[in-house]
Amino acid sequence: MLGNTDEFTAIQAMKNVGKGSIGLMAMVLMIANLIVGAKLYNSEEALAERVQAFSQLELFMKVVEHVREYYVDGEKVDYDTLIIDGALNGMLESLDPHSQFMDKDMYDDMKEDTTGQFGGIGIVISVEDGILTVVAPMEGTPGFDAGIRTDDRIIEIDGVSTEGLALSEAVNRLRGIPGSHVTMKVLRPENSDIMEVSITRSIINVASVKDANVNEEGIGYIRIISFDQRSADLLQKGLEDMIDKGMKGLVLDLRNNPGGLLTAAIEVSQKFLDKKDPVVFTQGRDLASRKTYRARGAHHYKDFPLVILINSGSASASEIVAGALQDHKRAILVGQRSFGKGSVQSVLPMDGGSAIRLTTARYYTPSERVIHKRGILPDIVVDIDPVDWQRILQARTRPYSDTGKESQDVEDPQLDRAIDVVKGIMLFQARKQGQLKQMAQRRSATAEL
Repeated sequence: MLGNTDEFTAIQAMKNVGKGSIGLMAMVLMIANLIVGAKLYNSEEALAERVQAFSQLELFMKVVEHVREYYVDGEKVDYDTLIIDGALNGMLESLDPHSQFMDKDMYDDMKEDTTGQFGGIGIVISVEDGILTVVAPMEGTPGFDAGIRTDDRIIEIDGVSTEGLALSEAVNRLRGIPGSHVTMKVLRPENSDIMEVSITRSIINVASVKDANVNEEGIGYIRIISFDQRSADLLQKGLEDMIDKGMKGLVLDLRNNPGGLLTAAIEVSQKFLDKKDPVVFTQGRDLASRKTYRARGAHHYKDFPLVILINSGSASASEIVAGALQDHKRAILVGQRSFGKGSVQSVLPMDGGSAIRLTTARYYTPSERVIHKRGILPDIVVDIDPVDWQRILQARTRPYSDTGKESQDVEDPQLDRAIDVVKGIMLFQARKQGQLKQMAQRRSATAEL
């Protein structure tokens, strides 16, 4: 409820902007009341903040009405355009590339993303240093087939420059009716080439776990290409199948996995940790907001060596998994530094089916390492030339062989190194078990004497 001073301020503001905006002013005052309502009313500091808030809202209303009255293009000055498209979008997008206002259609699209099926070209994008950047193409999608790579810069979409384009607007422009076309200009950083690429949109069906297999030495291999609602169950099935085939060690491939659901990342991580081990924690600007997520579940595989592959296309949920298992010394990481997407977006549903996505915290590994903008550094760094990596990606779409590698004619030095590490650990464990057995035999012989 507004106090007397606030009512006087509101009345003056309404007089200043004219009778035509009374409804809008009421809405703005209601928003202001929500913003300042949590303050302590008897505090001089809180009172000063309230006065300042109403003063700024009064200025905002004056600007809105001047624009509506004097701007040359009348079709651009309706309240929806000014308040929703202009003020709300501008306010949220000025915070960071991941905070945004979503109308009903955009909110519905976002919900489709996390269930594994949606329309588009199959690339995950972000804004890095003000430039629209590809985090990773999704395997087997139009974007992947067109040769789009991690770290490609999208500088134009259908003839429209992406300079200053909000992330949400870029997503909207890339999506469309299945069968329709989108043309992009792409800058490739390693050689500064600019390419024009035309891609046909399609329904994107994401199979998040692939290629579970065991080679003749008992080394399992499995890839998670995204984290959605099905990932943990698919991984569980893959692990059970590989164990039945005699798996003694595992390579978990998270390369070019752009992330997905936090819950899926936790469910995957906990399969390789003890129950109640911390997986990740989030921390907002209020220290009391810290929240720790711990391993749960019924299946915990701790008996075999584990190596995880990551690269610059591994982001978000991939980094949570890699960071947690590295901190707990459950896995050795091989590859390249990950992308560094470690901020938490909370989705707050609004009236009319819309919502806001707001960055409310950051992710930290169990040892309190920051993920955002830093990424996860592997224990063993193995670099791959971008051209060679593209050949490996293409080879992944071929039938998987029983050797633990995608194709005999395409070398993958990161996977080769990961397999060697697993072999080394298995050999060490076998020798240690042999030594323990010999010691037990000697003790038994001594006891008999």
